[in-house]
Amino acid sequence: MKTNVLELKDYIVFAVYFVIVAAYGLYIYRKKKSAKSDSKDYFLAEGSLTWWAIGASLIASNISAEQFIGMSGSGFKMGLAIATYEWMAAATLIIVAIFFIPVYLKNNIATMPQFLHQRYNGTVAMIMAVFWLLLYVVVNLTSILYLGALAVSSISGFSLAACMYAIAIFAVIITLGGMKVIGYTDVIQVFFLILGGLATTYLALNLVSDHYGTKGILEGYNLMTSKASEHFHMILKPDNENYIDLPGLSVLIGGMWIVNLNYWGCNQYITQRALGADLNTARGGLLFAAFLKLLMPIIVVLPGIAAYVLYKEGHFQTEMVHDGSVNPDRAYPVLLNLLPAGLKGLSFAALTAAVVASLAGKANSIATIFTLDVYQKVFNTKASEKNLITTGKITIIAAMILAVLIAPHLGIDKKGGFQYIQEYTGFVSPGIFAMFILGFFWKKTTSKAALFATIGGFIFSLFLKVLPSIADLSWLSPMGFAVPNTKGIYEIPFIDRMGFVFLFCVVGMYIISVIDNRRGIAPKGLEVDPKMFKTSRSFAIGTMVILALLTILYTVYW
Repeated sequence: MKTNVLELKDYIVFAVYFVIVAAYGLYIYRKKKSAKSDSKDYFLAEGSLTWWAIGASLIASNISAEQFIGMSGSGFKMGLAIATYEWMAAATLIIVAIFFIPVYLKNNIATMPQFLHQRYNGTVAMIMAVFWLLLYVVVNLTSILYLGALAVSSISGFSLAACMYAIAIFAVIITLGGMKVIGYTDVIQVFFLILGGLATTYLALNLVSDHYGTKGILEGYNLMTSKASEHFHMILKPDNENYIDLPGLSVLIGGMWIVNLNYWGCNQYITQRALGADLNTARGGLLFAAFLKLLMPIIVVLPGIAAYVLYKEGHFQTEMVHDGSVNPDRAYPVLLNLLPAGLKGLSFAALTAAVVASLAGKANSIATIFTLDVYQKVFNTKASEKNLITTGKITIIAAMILAVLIAPHLGIDKKGGFQYIQEYTGFVSPGIFAMFILGFFWKKTTSKAALFATIGGFIFSLFLKVLPSIADLSWLSPMGFAVPNTKGIYEIPFIDRMGFVFLFCVVGMYIISVIDNRRGIAPKGLEVDPKMFKTSRSFAIGTMVILALLTILYTVYW
C-alpha cells in the first residue's frame, strides 16, 4: 500500500499532543500525590477521579486500533451493522451502572479475582487471576500493541518495530504514574481521539460528495445511503454474507448481551475505573461513557463505509489490495493518508492516543491483578504499601516487554482484526459471565458450579466451533442458527454460539449448586441490598435520553 510520510506540520501537531499529555500527566501526578500513598490510591485512584474523568477514561481505554482500524474495516465490509457493538454498549453501561457497580462498591471489591475469592473461594479466584493475566498479556496487550503499531507505521512511514517500541515506552511512562494519572490524561486522549476521528470522517464524507459533483458532508452522507443502501441496515438477514458475524436479531436479544455485559461488567480492565469512586460518581462516569458510545460509529464506522463507496467507484484499487485480495482493514489508513498536512498529524495523534490509552489501562489492570491477587497472596503476604506499589511498577514494565517480544509474531485474520478479536474472546466470555451473574444474584451458587462454568464453558465453546466439521448442521438453517461459510459448510455464528454456551453454563451451574446445597455445602454470599439499586433523578433522566436515542437509531436503520 502506498504510504505518505508525515510532513513538518504533522510532526508539530503530534509534538503538541505529546507535550500536552506528558505535561498534564506530570501536573496531575504532583498535584494528586499524597504524602503517604497506598496501593489502593495507586491502582484505583481512590476518591481522585471525577465522573467526567471516569467516563473519558473508559472510552479512551476501550477505543484502540481494533476500533479505528478493525471496526472501520468491518464498516467497509458489512456496513453500519457493526455499530451495534457501540450502541449496545451504551445500553450495557447503564445496566452495569445500576446493578453491577453497587455490588462491587458495597462489598469493597478492588479486583475481579477478589470478587471471586469473596463470593466463591481462593481456588476459583487464583485460577481466574492467572487466566486473566495470561489473557491480558498474551492476547489483549499484545494485540493492542501490534494493531496500533501496524496502523501508526502505515501512516507515519516508520518501521513496525520502531513504532512498537515508541508506543510501548509512551504507554509505560503514563502507566507508572498510577490510575489517577491514567484517568486524567485519558481526558486529553479522548479530546484528540474525537477531534482527529471527526477530521477523518469529515474528509471521507467530503470525498464522496466531491466524487459525485456535490458539496458538503450532508450531501456525502446522503449519497452514501443511496449508493450503498445495503450498508445501512442494523439487522442482517440470513442470506447476507456477513450474517455469520452479526446474526440478525441475536444482536438485540441474544449473544451480543453476553459480549457487552462480560466486557463492561466483569472485566478488570474496564470496571477498575469506577471501583475507586463513590456510587454516584461511578454511575455518572458510566452514563457519560454511554453517551460517548452513541457517537463512536461516526468516527469508526462511517469512514469505512465511505471508503467502500469510493472503492466501488474506482478509487483505492491498489491501496486496498493485499496478497491478491481486498483487505478491509486498510480502509482507515488509506483515508488518513489523504488528509492534508496538519490534519493528518491530528488524526495521527488521535490514533496514537487511542492506542496508548488502551495500553496504559490494560497494563495497569495487569499490575493490579498480579500485585493484589497473586504477589500479595502467594509470594509476600506481609508486603508493605510501598512494596506493593514497587511491584506494580515492575509488573507494568515486564508486561510491556513481553508484549513487545510477542507482538511481531502476530498476524491478522482475513475476516478483519475487530471481528477476529471478538470471536476468539467469545470462547471464554459466556462461562465467565455466567459465573459472575449467578454469583451476584443467586445466593445458592457454589464454588464447584463456578469452576464448571469456567472450564466447561470453554470446552463447550471449542466443541461447537469444531462441530460443523464432524456433523451436518444445515437443519438449523431455517431457524437462522446456522449459515454456510465460504466452503459451503454450515456454521453456528459465534454470537449465537456464545448464547448457547451461556445457557449451557447456567443450567450446569444450577444443577451443580442444587446438588451441593442438598449435601450441606453452604455457599459464600455477598452483601446485596435492593435499596442500593435505586438511582438519582439526574441519572434516570440521562438513562431515558440515551435509551430514547437508541430506539430512534435502531428504528431508522432497522
